[in-house]
Amino acid sequence: MRDYPVMIAQANHVEPVPRRVRAILNGETVLDTTKALYCWEWPYYPQYYIPLEDVKDGVLSPHGYAHHSPRGKVSVHGVRVGDVERPNSARLLGEDALVGDLKGTVRFEWGAVDSWLEEDEQVFVHPRNPYVRVDALRSTRAVRVELAGAVLARSSCPVLVFETGLPTRYYINRTEVDFSHLVPTTTVTECPYKGRTTGYWSVRAGVELHPDLAWTYDFPTRQLQPIAGLIAFYNEKVDIFVDGRQLERPRTHFFSDKKGEWYSTFTSTRGRAG
Repeated sequence: MRDYPVMIAQANHVEPVPRRVRAILNGETVLDTTKALYCWEWPYYPQYYIPLEDVKDGVLSPHGYAHHSPRGKVSVHGVRVGDVERPNSARLLGEDALVGDLKGTVRFEWGAVDSWLEEDEQVFVHPRNPYVRVDALRSTRAVRVELAGAVLARSSCPVLVFETGLPTRYYINRTEVDFSHLVPTTTVTECPYKGRTTGYWSVRAGVELHPDLAWTYDFPTRQLQPIAGLIAFYNEKVDIFVDGRQLERPRTHFFSDKKGEWYSTFTSTRGRAG
């Protein structure tokens, strides 16, 4: 039984972006627009669709082929600035677009550029969803984290993060975490709402090592400052008790429904912490 709100947008839903959007590659601004559109290719978050007129001349190089998408026929382009080239990284929708508002717009792969900006702030992983709310609230609820019978953390003053489309995350003071079970890793992930992680740990429970189950943001975005330096664990892979009641492990889009493995968006250098 799910105990958190789901995303409400439907595929191919389009809305205007009220923010200035820029992207930088190899030190140059390759697009600068106040007329971007959000398009939800799936319910969890949108992508930017950029008017072709707001893309810098000479940045796009056609590859000479096209394919069909749920939004219509797209011509495939590379993105190039100087000696830096990102092939197959831009999709141009023409006048025959099936979603009318998207005619004459370009959808860039997120990794096609070095950085994205909304106004003058960097955005990570994907555009921030205007239908998502993320709140970090201090609490006095008793939280205990276990795995295979080992107590990993115990807190009476956690910070709870409520994010649309995800289960509640419980951020715990480092002094309340048993680091004898934690093994630091080199993993770094990014989140459009929280920023870039500064620490990841695998968990050793018994003889088994469970990879990358805990993380921290030492320098989160200003909206999520209450979680700075605190540690959270993936509810999907550990047992969490709140006020003495064990929570059911949720199923989220961070894991495959078939194998329970990480989705491909979660990697050692990119992706997103919940």
